[in-house]
Amino acid sequence: MKTIPFLVLTILLFACSNGKESKKAKLNMNSFEKGSYGFDLKFLKEHSNPVELKNGDARIIVSPDFQGRVMTSSAAGENGLSYGWINYDLIESGEVLQHINSVGGEERFWLGPEGGQFSIFFKNGDSFDLKHWQTPPVIDTEKYELVASGKTFAEFKKSAKIKNYSNTEFQLEIKRKVVLLTNDEIEKELGVGIEKNTKVVGYKTINNLLNTGIEAWKKESGLLSVWLLGMFNPSPEVTIVVPFKTGVKSDYIVKDDYFGKIPAERLVVDKSGFIFLKGDGKYRGKIGIPPQRALPFLGSYDAHNHLLTIVKCEVKEGVTDYVNSAWEIQKYPFKGDAINSYNDGPVADGKQLGPFYEMETSSPALALKAGESATYSQSTFHLQGSEAELDVICQKVFNVSLEKIKAVF
Repeated sequence: MKTIPFLVLTILLFACSNGKESKKAKLNMNSFEKGSYGFDLKFLKEHSNPVELKNGDARIIVSPDFQGRVMTSSAAGENGLSYGWINYDLIESGEVLQHINSVGGEERFWLGPEGGQFSIFFKNGDSFDLKHWQTPPVIDTEKYELVASGKTFAEFKKSAKIKNYSNTEFQLEIKRKVVLLTNDEIEKELGVGIEKNTKVVGYKTINNLLNTGIEAWKKESGLLSVWLLGMFNPSPEVTIVVPFKTGVKSDYIVKDDYFGKIPAERLVVDKSGFIFLKGDGKYRGKIGIPPQRALPFLGSYDAHNHLLTIVKCEVKEGVTDYVNSAWEIQKYPFKGDAINSYNDGPVADGKQLGPFYEMETSSPALALKAGESATYSQSTFHLQGSEAELDVICQKVFNVSLEKIKAVF
């Protein structure tokens, strides 16, 4: 908001010296179509104080106003497709809503668990329902301090106190660093070569949680986890792909009844090691993958835009204690999911928040001693190009072809 008067003054002074150039500049500001990165950059500058990271045509927008989240990105500069879903109406309104303020963003920092006796979204004694569900302000409405930034990185910090359903109070400090990756770094992260004709943007977030209290965090009274969620633009031709480990034991391969069981025409479990979920933003459903089955990659393919999105997360071998976010008093509060994906859709009254789809990953449950910290990192990549080029990358990363992904639904 503080930049608007400066921009107005600049335009007026520029107009006095050269009216024709001023009109041309103004025309260029308004020339971006909705759905482009340039449109979203301009919109966010008008309604917040974003930080843009650049490396050639690879761009991302991060926001201290919105908890250091990555709002969106582009692999083709200002005129390129904007990959993150943004809630224009909510941001433009300036309102602060009850329960949650879903401003969007293709990677946001959250904390778990959401439900259960150790929930940080429900107060002690409240029913586990939407009426009593409340997102903690530190991951919903509070601004984060921008402590450092450069051309390709931004660092944020926030201190907070949170009380869980069992009345355990957590004192903590959040540190979050967002780094825009070079093409060489992207190739190294993915283990693939990328053709020059393929447009690519990739970034990594390093998320640190510090116990600033005097007591250790213990399983008996509840633990926290780092939870990273990305909101992306849907289309009828988006398919979400979650590879999973075969030949291992777990209570389930995929939990698919968070909001009612997902019908077979929208969710396919291929026993060879793949879960496919429609990402069209037309049917509300969520899936979860247990840590025993989790692999470090998940993603989606948008056949309409020839867009391959890849999320790379940390999966620690042999670590199985993950917080459980089910909305109930739980028998097993540390048998939660390591990976989740959500497809938005209308609720019972026909209203809909999005449309968007989400890919989510979580750290293990964090049993931190006083003064101890833990770090959890995740990387996100978007690649646009010919299907032949993208297919090579898809098969290398996921071990599945684009043709098979497109043929599932």
